[in-house]
This record gives sequence, C-alpha cells and structure tokens, in this order.
Amino acid sequence: MLFLIYIIVVLAAVTKCKNLFFFIPSNKVSIKVGVSVGLLATSSPKNAYIEVASGSLCSSFRFHALFIQVSLSSVMLCFGCHIYCGVDAFDQVKEHVAQARKAQKIWANSTFRQRRQFLRILLKYIIEHQAVICEVSSRDTGKTMVDASLGEIMTTCEKITWLLAEGEKWLKPEYRSAGRSMLHKRAKVEFLPLGVIGAIISWNYPFHNIFNPMLAAIFSGNGVVIKVSEHSSWSGCFYFRIIQAALAAVGAPENLVHVITGFGESGQALVSSVDKIIFVGSPGVGRMIMQKASETLIPVTLELGGKDAFIVCEDVDLSHVVQIAVRGALQSSGQNCAGAERFYVHRDIYPAFVTQIAKLVKSVTAGPPLSGKYDMGAICMQEHADKLQNLVNDALEKGAEIVGRGSFGNLGEHVVDQFFPPTVIVNVNHTMKLMQEEAFGPIIPIMKFDTDEEVIKLANDSDYGLGCAVFSGNRKRAVSIASQIHCGVAAINDFASNYMCQSLPFGGVKHSGFGRFAGVEGLRACCLVKSVVEDRWWPYIKTNIPKPLQYPISENCFEFQELLVEVLYGQNVWDRARALVGVLKIISDRNLTSPGVKRRP
Repeated sequence: MLFLIYIIVVLAAVTKCKNLFFFIPSNKVSIKVGVSVGLLATSSPKNAYIEVASGSLCSSFRFHALFIQVSLSSVMLCFGCHIYCGVDAFDQVKEHVAQARKAQKIWANSTFRQRRQFLRILLKYIIEHQAVICEVSSRDTGKTMVDASLGEIMTTCEKITWLLAEGEKWLKPEYRSAGRSMLHKRAKVEFLPLGVIGAIISWNYPFHNIFNPMLAAIFSGNGVVIKVSEHSSWSGCFYFRIIQAALAAVGAPENLVHVITGFGESGQALVSSVDKIIFVGSPGVGRMIMQKASETLIPVTLELGGKDAFIVCEDVDLSHVVQIAVRGALQSSGQNCAGAERFYVHRDIYPAFVTQIAKLVKSVTAGPPLSGKYDMGAICMQEHADKLQNLVNDALEKGAEIVGRGSFGNLGEHVVDQFFPPTVIVNVNHTMKLMQEEAFGPIIPIMKFDTDEEVIKLANDSDYGLGCAVFSGNRKRAVSIASQIHCGVAAINDFASNYMCQSLPFGGVKHSGFGRFAGVEGLRACCLVKSVVEDRWWPYIKTNIPKPLQYPISENCFEFQELLVEVLYGQNVWDRARALVGVLKIISDRNLTSPGVKRRP
C-alpha cells in the first residue's frame, strides 16, 4: 500500500513539474549557421555592400545599404538602418507560397514529437548564440544589445518553452458537452492546419517578429511565408537561415518556411495567395491589408500599435515605479508597439514623480549601440526622428514644457539624425498630437489627474486600445481601474509583463487592430477550427428520425415536436414527465398519417 502511494506521489510530482522536463531533449541535436557577413570596404559609405553567405533564399541578394557611420573603438564599422535588397516581385511571391503549400501537405502529417524537436533545436541555438542574434538585430535596427536581449531573445525563448510545455495540449481535439437533445452523441472540436500562413511584420524586433508567427504556424502544422520589413531585410535573411537549419535537422520538407523581401506589391501578392494573414504595422496599412484580404475572404489578424496609458496612483512606491516607467518608455528607444506613451500621475505625487523621472532621464545617454557604453541606441528610420521632433514642437507650441532630456554620446558627424534624446514633457493635454498619435519614440509626456474616474476617461480618450498599466498600493483599486480601460492588454503594478506570459493572447481593439497572436487563442488562430459530432455508442445506438417527423409527415407532427421540446427543456419535472407521456403515446400510435392521406375506416 505504501509503495502504491509512493508511485502516485511520484507520478503527481512529474505531472506537476512537467515544465522542467521539456528542456531535456530526446535527441540532442545542434545546428551550425554561418554568421560570416562581409562588409566590402569602399571609399564611400553610399557605395558599400553587405553580402550574406550562401544558404538561404536571400543568399543571391547583394544588399545595397545606405549607411550612417558610427564611432566604434574596436574597428571602423557601419550599421545600416536602411537596408535595401532584392525585391520579390508579384509572381515570385506567388511561387514562394506555392512551394510552401506543397511542403505543408507533408508537414501537416508530422508528429508533435517532431515539432517539439524542432523547437528544442531552435532553443538550444538561441541560448548558445545570444550575442550573435542580438548583434545582428542591433546592426539592423540600432537597438542596444541589452534591449535586443530583452525584446528578441527572452520573448522568443518564452514562446518556445510555452509551446513545448502546452502546445500539443491546446491543439488536441477538445471534447465539449453534447447538450440534452444529443446525449447519445460525442461532440468535439478539432484544430487542423489552415495551410499557408502569411505574415507581414514590422522592423522594430526583426528576430522575434519573424519567429513569433513562424513558431505558431509550424507547430500547428502549417507552412509560413513571412515578408520582412524593407527596413530590416538584412537581419531577416540571417535569422531565416537559423530556421532552415533547424527544419533540416528534424527532416522537415524543404520550402516549408519562406522569408521574402520587398515593398507594397510584395505584400499585396502575399495577402492574395495565403490562407491567413498576420500583419504588424500601422492602421493605415492595416486597412489596405483588410481590403486586399476581402477579395479572397481569408482571416486576418492585425496588430496596429498603441498609445498605452501608464497610470500612477498616489499610494505607490515612487522610486520603484519611476524605474519601471523609464524602462517602459525607453526600451529599444521607445520603438515598441506596447510601449508606455501616455503617463497619468495623481496630482498628490505629480511634482515628486516629475522630479525623479526627469533626474533619471537626464542620466540616460544615447549612442552607438554596439559600443556597450550607452543606455539607449538609435532610431531605426532617419525620417522618424523628424516626426518625433514635430510631435514635441506641437506640444511646446500648445503650452507643454520639457523638464528633462538625456544626452548624446560620441556619435560622429553622419549620425545626428539617427538618434533622438530621451525626453520628459509636462503640462501636456489631449489637444496635443503627442497625446493622440503613436509616437514610437523615447518621449515621456506626463499629465496629472485627480480622481480614478477622471483617469479612466483620459485613458479611454484615444483611437488606440492595445494596452495599459496601472500602479497602486491598493491592488483592488488598480484592478478596478484597469478593468474599465478599453484595451486588450492590462498589467497591474507592472508594465508589459503580459507579453512575457506567453499563455496569454496579445492584441488590441479600436485602431490597435483585432485578432490575437500568442497564447492559446493565437495558436488556435492558425488552425481550421472544425466541429465534429459522432455517435457515442456506435453501432448500438444510432440516430433515427422519429416516425411523426419522417416524410411524408403525419398530421400530429407539430404536436409531437411541441411535446419533445417540453420534454427536453421544460422548466419543471412534472411538465417534462407529462410531455414525455404524450411523446410516447404519439410514437406508439401505429395509425400515423400524413395531412394529405386519409385514415382507413
């Protein structure tokens, strides 16, 4: 007996701690991906080229990069924030999708064990090559190595580990109640591959933005074609080679995953060819995606950015919240879909909050990201710095005031437009563009409020509805405020922690888009959701049409149907029993006739 109890306890412990065991792969497979990227030195940065070693669909491209020179002490290097490479034309995109569709028919029959092995190989490679992955992201987008680790590595590893632990569970058939009238049936939902998933992704996190849709699509049995942003095509080609190597290691069919480059025409071709489209970008382009998708009536998931509210009540630990606020606003130079963009601080602590956050921001230095000496990196697109300054200027013209700004490091003569100093602005209001338009930059506009009702109204006064963060020493109060904000993601006494909980769906409302990726909902969104009903005790109990309802129908068929409804759904047992007697009486009547047939005398 004691031995049996011991076995039960051990089995329970193994089940409870299953998350610890998926890290141990059944077969330790390592992959090697060449990382040699040659920069051909020329006399002029405008004539420089980057070549990627062979081994990917992008390998035939010779990337012509517009470089902004930065000062790195170790070696004279340039990082390209604008990278233009060979463009996949309309017909080429169609061919990529056709190849992925052919491969997907094979992959759809793969086992979950094979899919998990693919994930384990990727996870092992990512952990062992964090520096390379982060450096490639840094060179292509200008973020620091730490920002790349937080936004590229940790989020992707978290997604992989969640899929390893729970992915199969949520894709297995799910049995549902069959209801009263179908007690003899078994009802279930099956989650089958859709076919080929298309993804058009943004540039701000080139590694994670590729892996995020790819992981969900591949694990659910689909093929996937991903169009990377024209502003991060170079890094996309290297990351694609990691995926290819891992797929080959598990024996997956060739061409299951494609990474394509190009502009609007390439995106249109992709939308018109795939079975579902996932888009991460702006509301304007999102509308065009929807319009194109309507031609083939494919499902669409849109993540279109946000204007997230960061709410600070008067009963908080101020120094603790200030640190979180600055990270929420300055992570990756503020270039985050779920970045903190509107700060609402209770009047009682407003002066102290402004003083502390201004002091902290003034200590932040922006500079060349790979030097390792600066807190914040570059703005990815040159023209975006102008947009940020225009938002600041509009606020200043309407009465706002800058109370704190970070500084620049040793940038070099060619990079001034590529950086924007972290900026704290007060005396803001909702007439200013800065409080209405998505800034996507390192700006912290702070507005005071007096009551919870007021701050809820302010937070909801936005075209966007992606996320919010609410800080209060009273947890119930924070939860109450967050529950009344119309958005898809809410963090209590923290910021953006939702995305690190990969079991949760991610997405917004209003101009932030619709549909969800991540979590159970995002994984199943890559599936054909099929309802299946079958006989529970086949072949012993089958569905038979009651005699009164058989064609030609009998005279008392409606009476029978009325009684049947009352039997199944009546409000009390006596009425249901009375109706059952009536049903049995009609069924037992052997002289049932149709309305057009007279009874024999």
